[in-house]
Amino acid sequence: MSSRVRVYAELVGSVALWGGTWVSGRMLAQDMGPFSAAFLRFLAASAFLFFLSCRTEGRLPRLHLRDLPQLTLLGLFGVSLYNYMFFSGLKTVPAGRAALMIACTPTVMAVYAALFRGERLGLVRFSGILLSLCGAAVLLSHGDPLHLFTSGVRPGDLFIVGCVFSWAAYSLLGGTVMARMTPLSAVTWSCILGMVLLLPASLSQGLAADVARANLTDWGNLLFLGVAATGVAFTWYYRGIRELGASRAGVFINLVPVFAVFLGWAILDEPIGLSLVTGAVLVLCGVWLTNRKPAAGR
Repeated sequence: MSSRVRVYAELVGSVALWGGTWVSGRMLAQDMGPFSAAFLRFLAASAFLFFLSCRTEGRLPRLHLRDLPQLTLLGLFGVSLYNYMFFSGLKTVPAGRAALMIACTPTVMAVYAALFRGERLGLVRFSGILLSLCGAAVLLSHGDPLHLFTSGVRPGDLFIVGCVFSWAAYSLLGGTVMARMTPLSAVTWSCILGMVLLLPASLSQGLAADVARANLTDWGNLLFLGVAATGVAFTWYYRGIRELGASRAGVFINLVPVFAVFLGWAILDEPIGLSLVTGAVLVLCGVWLTNRKPAAGR
């Protein structure tokens, strides 16, 4: 296998693993409390990333005090809050539908950039935002957006919407940190700090009892989420960035909800109805338009 083919295979593998997190998280959320699941996931992830960092960089990346506040915020938004809402939402929300709602994150980031950073949206990007929001409304309402006005949004769906804003905050905060640290260092420390932030809540919410009654499937899901979907997928994805560049590698992220929908159907027998397909098309087209760069002038 040529190096270029291997890179593309690893990129597809990384997004397939990330798509699988929604199925694995859905299964784990039925057996374990959200704080316990989140803490144990990132206990495994932190241990794996610690050894990966020592192997890659020769030691655990040095933590400078100037970076501690931002890394703590990364751990708060990208690990603690996101994963609490991730497992809480997946108790009731099907894996494929939840993943498609998370795909709206770039739209939220574009709106933030327009409101607080003065970036111009333009007609194309504004149309993309509207398409994404329409797609999210179709997904949240199961194909009847008017239902949102009469009955509101279900609690599980609210948790997944919270994931969108939490991941958008993590992505926006991460840019400044990664200007001074390698991505592996930033992710390793944000995982460790996020795990520490999760510990008090997980202990008070029944961590010991959840560990005692966890079965082999639960431990398998935790290892998949912590090692395969965090450590291995991260390694493959950033190798792709190094070989192909961030823009070309980043295109593969759009496959995550596609894999999640397919795996949810294949493993969990989740139906793929008209509302899911319609919402998916609207969200993914909207995200593509939102992220589209304007054509260069002469």
